[in-house]
Parts: sequence; structure tokens; C-alpha cells
Amino acid sequence: MALVSEFLGQLTLNLGACEPTFPTVVDVADFDPEKDAARIETAIKTKGVDEQTIIDILTKRTYGQRREIAFAYERRAKKDMISALKGALSGSLESVILGLMKSTAQYDASEIKASIKGLGTDEETLIEIVCSRSNAELLEIKKVYKELFKKDLAKDVAGDTSGDFAKLLLALVETKRADPSNVVDYEKIDEDARALYDAGVKISGTDVKTWISIMSERSVPHLQKVFERYKSYSPYDMQESIRKEVKGDLEKSFLTLAQCFENKQLYFANRLNDAMKSKGAKEKVVTRIMVSRCEVDLMKIRKEFKAQFGKSLHQTIAEHTKGDYQRALLSLCGGDD
Repeated sequence: MALVSEFLGQLTLNLGACEPTFPTVVDVADFDPEKDAARIETAIKTKGVDEQTIIDILTKRTYGQRREIAFAYERRAKKDMISALKGALSGSLESVILGLMKSTAQYDASEIKASIKGLGTDEETLIEIVCSRSNAELLEIKKVYKELFKKDLAKDVAGDTSGDFAKLLLALVETKRADPSNVVDYEKIDEDARALYDAGVKISGTDVKTWISIMSERSVPHLQKVFERYKSYSPYDMQESIRKEVKGDLEKSFLTLAQCFENKQLYFANRLNDAMKSKGAKEKVVTRIMVSRCEVDLMKIRKEFKAQFGKSLHQTIAEHTKGDYQRALLSLCGGDD
């Protein structure tokens, strides 16, 4: 029971409060957790494991429904479903299925924890999650991180990063971003655009502190207008300016922020394309995006992917992955565009 409560906890999905969702995985009508639990029990007990049944059920149920299946499984099998799945599956498929047994916030929190655990930091994962999540998502991640690991997310991030990179991530984790407003403050837009220019391209060196405060505290709609206005001051757009002014993890972080402010779903579409194009497909990145966004905005990511690359996400996954892992991803993808 400990594992179920650790990973499934309470249903804390606080998304949608601020941003509309475009999921590919939605509640199944005529949902019967007892029937699903019985089918999964049989699939696990089958000689050689019936992976297809496990995929068919768990990739087509929402987190709330998967959670009910886990409790039904425990009642009938007298054992923990997550442990049983862990014992039955392996490799990339195991990563997808166990990822789905967590809420979106729990999954993000676990990925962050894994990225800063042990020797060396997986900066790529840290940047992707912290810089692409909304305020509401980050608030939920912080709460869940504390529940799961009994540690403070900000302290863990601070202990594992340094310099301006650490300052930027901590500013984002503090979730001080303003909520979108119905009132467009043109004076403030102009002021911020000018401040970004004065702190970067205009001077020798970069006043990173100013960039951090503007990009971590202003609302996304405000920043979209700021970046537009910025072009009237700078010979470069914001992304070009970032590339010229800063390097390394700080550059990657600012670029992720800028890309997400302008079009978050296009950012994820590009990440998926790059990950699958690379030799031996960066499965970790593909898994993380497909699992973490399937109940958030994967439908919109799919549309951006097709528009950007002229090929559907479904088709690209089919070309670059194989076996049960491929079947699980295609099921989460939810269709061909």
C-alpha cells in the first residue's frame, strides 16, 4: 500500500485553472476499474507478459482512472499494482507505464528529482521542466515535490546549480509571475522592452539580473507584447539577442523561456523532432514529453508538429521507435493528423 500512496497520493491536478488544456488522453466513458484491474492482473500473470493489454488500458485512461484501477487491482490481487508492473515490464515501455501511474505534477517532480540526484546534474531535463511550466503547474510541482521527497524544491535546485543559471531557475521556482490581465499596459510594455535592450545588446556585457526579473515576473501575454516591442529597439529579436549575450545553460534556459512565451506547443514539437532525429532517438526526452503533456496539451503539440515539419507526430514516432515502446507512444499520441 505504501507504494500506491507514495506515487498516486491524492488527486492533485490543478491544471486548467489558468490555461486551457488540449489533451490526447481523456476520461473513458463506461469506465470499469474492476474490469480493467482484472485484465491487467491477467496480462501480468500471462507467460511472457501481455504488454499489449497493459498498453491498451493504461495509455487510454486518465490519471484519475488509472488511480482507480490501481486501487481495484490492490483489492483483488492483494498486492501493489505499481510493483507488479515494475516486475513485469522493462526498458522504455516500463518508463512510459510507470510514468503514467503518476499525476502530471508527480511525474514532473520525479523527473526533476532524478535530474539532480547523484553525481552531475541533468541540466537539460531541469531546464525543460522549470522553464516550460506555467505558474499553476510549478506551484503544484513544488507542493508534490515536498510530499514525495520531504524536501524543498528551491533548496534542492539551489544546491545543485550555480551562478546566474541557479538565480534564473530559483526565480522561476519562486512563482512570482503575474497573472494575465485584461488591461494592456503599453507604457509598461515599452519600459520592459527598453530595459531588456539596455541590459543586453546596448551595453558591453549583460545585466542578467534585469533579464531574470522581467522574464520571471511578468505575465506571458505581457511578455509576448514586450518581445514584439523589443524589435523596435534592437537590431535582433529576443531569441537572437539571447544567443549573442549569454552562453551555456543560461542561454538554453532563456531560450526555452522565450520559445515557450511565444509558442509553448511549438517548443515541445521542436524538442520531440530533435530528440527523434538524433541517432538512436533520445528516448528519455520523447518519453518525458509524451507522458507529461498527454493530459495537458499534446493535441496542440501534434498540430504544431505537423505544421512545422509537414509530417505528423504519429508518423514520426512510427519511423523512429519500435516494439511495445512505439505502440505505447502512438497510443498516447492519440491519432494521425
